[in-house]
Amino acid sequence: MNPAPPDRPPPGRTPPTILEIFLAFLKIGATSFGGGVVAYLHDSLVVKHGWLDERELVELLSISQSLPGLNATNMAVLIGDRLQGSAGAAAAFSGLCLPGGIVMDAAAVAYSANGARPLATAALKGVAAAAVGLILATAMNLGKKALTHRYDLVFVGLAVIGVNRLHLSVPIVLLAVGLMGILWYRPGSRAAAAPPEPFEDTPIE
Repeated sequence: MNPAPPDRPPPGRTPPTILEIFLAFLKIGATSFGGGVVAYLHDSLVVKHGWLDERELVELLSISQSLPGLNATNMAVLIGDRLQGSAGAAAAFSGLCLPGGIVMDAAAVAYSANGARPLATAALKGVAAAAVGLILATAMNLGKKALTHRYDLVFVGLAVIGVNRLHLSVPIVLLAVGLMGILWYRPGSRAAAAPPEPFEDTPIE
């Protein structure tokens, strides 16, 4: 028996229909306020539907951030393609973008008339803070699955320093850190042979 293609769900997982993909991404597009779409993708596709696991989501997120364009739409295309090929990619992209396009048309009209008011400014600041919180919470949850060794934090630190301190472009940082990761985890290396060392949850007192 030939193994399943790497870009499709494993045999034990039932792939969703095109309509299910469209409706799931339609809901995500209609409810993912503040830019924290990754958190909504995780909650819907991993936790609720079980169409992906954390590792798959992290891998697709890494690819989407390495490509030009918006991460949200890149993720929709990659996830839809993984679930149901080109038709799934089109359904995911359409579902994700449709609510935002409609709402943004209305928001643009409202903002042009009321954007200078203090209440509107305060609301936008609150939404921005909530988006940061959503992204941070999702990053922590995914990090527990993706960072399987303690020295993985070195690569995280190098990426943060490159973007935040050295002000290098994201593609350059991704390429540099990615090449270091390839060398570190190359087949036959000590790092590749080492067993995973998952981080233990530290209780908050």
